[in-house]
Amino acid sequence: MDKIRVMLADDNLSLLRLLSDFLGRKGDIELVAAVSDGVEIPDAVRQYAPQILVMDIIMPRRDGFMTLEALGAMDAALRPRVIVLTGLARDDFIMRAIALGASYYMVKPFDMELLHERILEVAREQPASILAGSAPAEGAEESVDEQITNLFLTLGIPAHIKGYQYLREAVRMVLENHDVINRITKELYPGIARRFDTSASKVERAMRHAIEVAWTRGRLDAVNQMYGYRVFAREDKPTNGEFIAMVSDKLAVKKTA
Repeated sequence: MDKIRVMLADDNLSLLRLLSDFLGRKGDIELVAAVSDGVEIPDAVRQYAPQILVMDIIMPRRDGFMTLEALGAMDAALRPRVIVLTGLARDDFIMRAIALGASYYMVKPFDMELLHERILEVAREQPASILAGSAPAEGAEESVDEQITNLFLTLGIPAHIKGYQYLREAVRMVLENHDVINRITKELYPGIARRFDTSASKVERAMRHAIEVAWTRGRLDAVNQMYGYRVFAREDKPTNGEFIAMVSDKLAVKKTA
């Protein structure tokens, strides 16, 4: 199996060294470049052709948002998938980064092994069918992951909280095998727990917290407008299972439409 070509960009030189040492020891990673100045990123991407760029938002001379815009203007064959790794946990920053094309957003402090896992996940994803800021090509369709991401971000579920990832994995599992929704405590929670090396009870609590966040942010109308009819109602906050089932059903219907 070919190694995943990874480039790092962070103005914290100590962290840059730690990340370089850690990822350099991974047999499935080829660390092709590490830069500490935002203005160097586009040229380094052209020179080293990384598949994955792990970068901070705050960097000298050119921040991460400007960098994402510059990468978006590149030829698709050169453009890496981007994991934002930053200390900024503001929702508007997260949503802006995702809108500009970031594949994943991690907040410092972070777990090194989890970053490695996310790099592998992002590298396995299919290329996005639409580019941030552009209209979809005729006949193009969003992937299931893109649909889930768009729905969760529109609802206001922050991408950096654990419940976001657990709910996303749950929807994937139900789309693959709808019967698993009827075995949520015996199969769905434990399956996600094994996937993320945690406990089923923590998965359940994190999901519940993510749904609580969504229902307190007042963005339900935006989701209903997205689908053209009422999907969620403020007065009817769903359980974890109801939420997962609703999202899965909507995506399944859209897929077969």
